[in-house]
Amino acid sequence: MDDLSLAADFPQATREQWLKLVEGVLKGADFTKKLVGRTHDGIEIQPLYPKAEGAARIAREQAGRWRVSQRMDHPDPAKANELALIDLENGADALTLVTRKAPAARGFGVKIERVEDLDKALSGVMLDLIHLRLDAGGKGRPTAELLIALAEKRGHKLSDLSLDLGMDPIGGLASIGSLAVEWNEVSTRMGAMLKSLTKKGFNGRAFTADGRPYHEAGASEAQELAAVLATGVSYLRALESQGHSLDAARKALSFLLVADADEFLTVAKFRALRRLWAQVEQACGLEPKSVRLHAETAWRMTTKRDPWVNMLRTTVATFSAGIGGTDAITVLPFTAALGLPDAFARRVARNTQLVLLEESNLWRVADPAAGAGGFEALTDALCERAWGLFQEIEREGGIIDSLKQGALQTRIATVRAQREKAVATRKEPITGTSEFPNIHEADVTVLMPAAPAAKQETDQAAVSVTPLPSVRTAEAFERLRDLSDAYLAKTGARPKVFLANLGPISAFTARATFAKNFFEAGGIEAVMNDGFSDTEKLKQTFLKSKAKLSCICSSDEIYENHAIEAIKTLREAGLAPIYLAGRPGEREEQLTGAGITTFIYAGCDTLKVLSEALEKACS
Repeated sequence: MDDLSLAADFPQATREQWLKLVEGVLKGADFTKKLVGRTHDGIEIQPLYPKAEGAARIAREQAGRWRVSQRMDHPDPAKANELALIDLENGADALTLVTRKAPAARGFGVKIERVEDLDKALSGVMLDLIHLRLDAGGKGRPTAELLIALAEKRGHKLSDLSLDLGMDPIGGLASIGSLAVEWNEVSTRMGAMLKSLTKKGFNGRAFTADGRPYHEAGASEAQELAAVLATGVSYLRALESQGHSLDAARKALSFLLVADADEFLTVAKFRALRRLWAQVEQACGLEPKSVRLHAETAWRMTTKRDPWVNMLRTTVATFSAGIGGTDAITVLPFTAALGLPDAFARRVARNTQLVLLEESNLWRVADPAAGAGGFEALTDALCERAWGLFQEIEREGGIIDSLKQGALQTRIATVRAQREKAVATRKEPITGTSEFPNIHEADVTVLMPAAPAAKQETDQAAVSVTPLPSVRTAEAFERLRDLSDAYLAKTGARPKVFLANLGPISAFTARATFAKNFFEAGGIEAVMNDGFSDTEKLKQTFLKSKAKLSCICSSDEIYENHAIEAIKTLREAGLAPIYLAGRPGEREEQLTGAGITTFIYAGCDTLKVLSEALEKACS
């Protein structure tokens, strides 16, 4: 029986009917401003899309499940091995071996200097039963050679192993800012390495076009895609110049994109990469083949404050990369920004994937976003925008010349500034940090605390560029919380703001709640109360609070009749910085004249206001 048999009895709804209903709700407000979003690439996100017809399906390199990959990043090879074996015994089927001094090591990373070190790190690991990806940064080629030597020492046929050697000299250049030799020499070494590997029967991926350096610098989705495309094309050219066919060169490449908490854009980005690379292959005269596409959850979105929320962010990112068609996912543990994750944090990272695979069965549908109007429209728009940016890089001479000129860095810096403004005004809120902060949160456990970022050591540079920064979005707010912590350690109490709530609870609750979250995002503890109608009680309660700041909270109606009197009372108590929750409207001049220092409201520069408030509260 057709479940939709009754549908024919009802007329098909039209977009025009929907728009008419929307207009009634908007009551004259601008449709585009109210309901149409816009990405940092300028791509419009509509509130409603029709079904997409005839969309091409996106497929993984191999049908079925994606690989569950766990990071190996403990500095001690033996301890790294112990943690990795627990992961493999409990559901992981891939490892990402991050070595010391690689940009992705974040100050940690396995210390691998000899084959014996690598053998110890991978002791008991059956290389022929798992997938292994190296993440060695600027030491990619020496580490890859050690891995090949270990495989041969153990008697493996390289053709039987699923390996990604992860060599990415361009990604290293973008992150660190230098290459030890000229690009022509890099190309020669790449060609020789692939020739040697091919002779030994290696059929994995030797080189990786990695999107992380660009994403961590604040790049938009299209910019990340364009940089990855340009990197892949540069590797094709380098290998072809050394006598390898384009078909052999493309088979030596894998790709890595970053998955973040924006579900729609992450799904579209992963789908777009496969379409874009197929376009490159066609331009090279090749029949497109499915690429190997890795995903790693975003370092940029990871927070130190209320790190438990990182679990939610990585779950969305993993979900998005999975249905976007990635071949393997590496989830950063929720405590990664605080230090070296322990076994519990690693378990959560692993189980995030296992639940989505085993209980949600995400892998059972190939390209579930296919035909969905919103996803298809975003995928198409990203393809168009990224291809244009890729062509711009090519006009600049390719990605290395673009980096040398600082052109790519400048374009990414422009988007990074847009992101910083959106974060500062909480247009892009960070749950647990800039929104709904918990200033009484308990510490979490890590194996080793994070150390201050050290400058990357480089050899004598033959090629130098301005390195791309690695910036977590929450850092600016975290610095404010650090100042609050220092004040707490020094004085035994946090800086405080007294909420001067006027009138009944029903009048001030909304704005008092807003003000509490607002100030505590900067580590300024809000002193709550049940409201005041008596000015003398307001004065005495404020004095007992010992707060150096005050924020008046109530309804517009009560502001109209009682705000000036409350301001006068607080000033008589010796208080200078007085805030008011809400937009000033037509009474701004009168309120500021009475003594209001600053107005706080949704969309104001939260970071600027909190920085100034914290300075006053800690003085």
